[in-house]
Amino acid sequence: MTPLPRRAVLRGAAATALGTVVGQAATQAPARAVPAANPSKLGTAKPLDGRPAPGYDYSRANKLPREMTGYWEKRFDLDGTQRTAKVYISAETPIRSYYTVLAVPDGVETGEFLRRTGWRDIADERGEGLFVLEPGEPGWGAAAAERSYVDAAMAFYQANPYFSVFGLEYLVGYGPGAPALEAWAAAFPLRVIGQAYLDSPGLPAEYLRGVGSQEFDGTTQGDYTDVIFPEGFDLIRYDEVVVPTWYLDPRGSASSSLAYWRRANDAGTAGVHDGLLGTVYRQRRNSRRWMTSFSGPISKVAVRERPADHGDRRTTRDVLAFLTSYSRYENFFAYGNQLVRRADYRRLGVDVQTMTVEGRVREFLVHVPESARRLWKRQAPVVFVWPGNTQTDKVFFDSAQWWQVAQREGCVLVVICEQYSSSPISVSHKDSDVFFRQLRELVTRKYDVDATRFYCTGQSAGSGVTQFFAAAKPEYFAAVASTSFAPAPDPSGNIAFEGARYPAARRPIPTYLMYGYGDLAFLKGDLWDDVENDLDAWAAYHLGANGLALKDVDRREGRPGGWYNRFRTWTWRRRGAPAPMVKVTKNLYRSHNNIPEETPMLWEFMRHYRHTVDENGHVTRYYSPSGFSRKGDEKVIPA
Repeated sequence: MTPLPRRAVLRGAAATALGTVVGQAATQAPARAVPAANPSKLGTAKPLDGRPAPGYDYSRANKLPREMTGYWEKRFDLDGTQRTAKVYISAETPIRSYYTVLAVPDGVETGEFLRRTGWRDIADERGEGLFVLEPGEPGWGAAAAERSYVDAAMAFYQANPYFSVFGLEYLVGYGPGAPALEAWAAAFPLRVIGQAYLDSPGLPAEYLRGVGSQEFDGTTQGDYTDVIFPEGFDLIRYDEVVVPTWYLDPRGSASSSLAYWRRANDAGTAGVHDGLLGTVYRQRRNSRRWMTSFSGPISKVAVRERPADHGDRRTTRDVLAFLTSYSRYENFFAYGNQLVRRADYRRLGVDVQTMTVEGRVREFLVHVPESARRLWKRQAPVVFVWPGNTQTDKVFFDSAQWWQVAQREGCVLVVICEQYSSSPISVSHKDSDVFFRQLRELVTRKYDVDATRFYCTGQSAGSGVTQFFAAAKPEYFAAVASTSFAPAPDPSGNIAFEGARYPAARRPIPTYLMYGYGDLAFLKGDLWDDVENDLDAWAAYHLGANGLALKDVDRREGRPGGWYNRFRTWTWRRRGAPAPMVKVTKNLYRSHNNIPEETPMLWEFMRHYRHTVDENGHVTRYYSPSGFSRKGDEKVIPA
């Protein structure tokens, strides 16, 4: 799950640096703005101030309540000065959708600007949202003078009772409004998926030096455990966070900004020409930036010198294409933050479906990659994926990057969306056992799959669902592997789940748990420390179900691996049997949220197993060293 966003307030060196350059910002030339014209076809924005929070709308699976769609205005009182921001929510905007944050230029009517530039149409087409920062009465001031307004607006945007957001955003700034937005991006780079600035004068070098020199430490938030780094560990600086950036027709004073973002993206000074983007500075091939440890050097900084027409819809769509080729996740802990490729549902053939579960409409995604038929003919394995609390199927599809594994390995993905049981603009797990049984029947009937190779995975509360099934319903799956939650039976042998208690089966199932050093408090430490918590109880249960003990581990100190050796892995096998039955990995450099590098590790564990269930409920499990790619190498795992 993603923690509730922190208030977007500049602190420390960032606030000091920005404050010292009031009045020193580069002179801002008038933007090539869309002139105020006829009243917007969007009509008058409806006020959010004083409006009650929406009610539940159970007719809409994983969409914001219908009453919240449309065009809205939020007012801010900043020491007696009134400022406004606009919100546009399309009719199909889901819970925790992607949003583009815009800073419109001076001299425009916002609704007309959104219409003429095509932003409104894009939001409707994509089922996404827009959050729009607007200039004050005299127009945009320098970035330092706009700090309190941007802070207040972004804090509201990130956490409010009316709509929910993905948790990280795309930024687009126009003319004199661009520096204020860029200053926020430099101060909160973990939250920015990508950014584009048109006709911008950029930011002063002094501010960028001040904010860029700050470092991210191991401090977490909420109920998470602070991460203690080893001696000599190099902390990540703010100016080492890669953020894809496009400058269109920059003003001459933008040179400091361009240099800053090239450095942050580890892009160097040698650019190559691109007919659309202009001069492109790509992240170095051998880059060691933490944020691209999974995807590789995918970031870039582009500079197009020729004038950009704000009113040209082609410009808007070019900007959109640049930004939305990327996604990002983990909005507060730098060492788990990852820039990734965003999934293109149309190209991938992702099928968004709904079904009724216990009287409520529920959404789920099915992805059958092209490789499934090529690798498995009509017998593809299936991974049922349960996102974390407040995550949706769409959020987790991008953040966990399971689609990349599916493309390579040919496994079918079924990604569950939660239900409106948390709030009208959020979701949490409910009726999971019923939902799974309905999904199992649909998938078996509709798709070419191997029902003996059904696997289960999840993150946080989704790991709670996964590990509940492993303890109480092990016959459902061939193997399970999940991250950052470890439920276990109580002393009476029952396991709590979604408001009820179920008897644990006390039967073995191959299971794998990954968690972070900075994870939830009940996962703190490891299995050999003096603290007894849920991690120990989970391990004791599954080891006991397999006739194993803690001392039977393969390597007491754990096997290192991964980026900067961030993983420590422990494995338990039965004596004389080749199949790992219990596995644990601790990620030394993340907080609670999973990272994409963990996803292939989960698959690598599960793919070696299949199981059958006879008419009496007896389970037979099999292990294949090749993951069933070579015929005849599977062996029965003794019960």
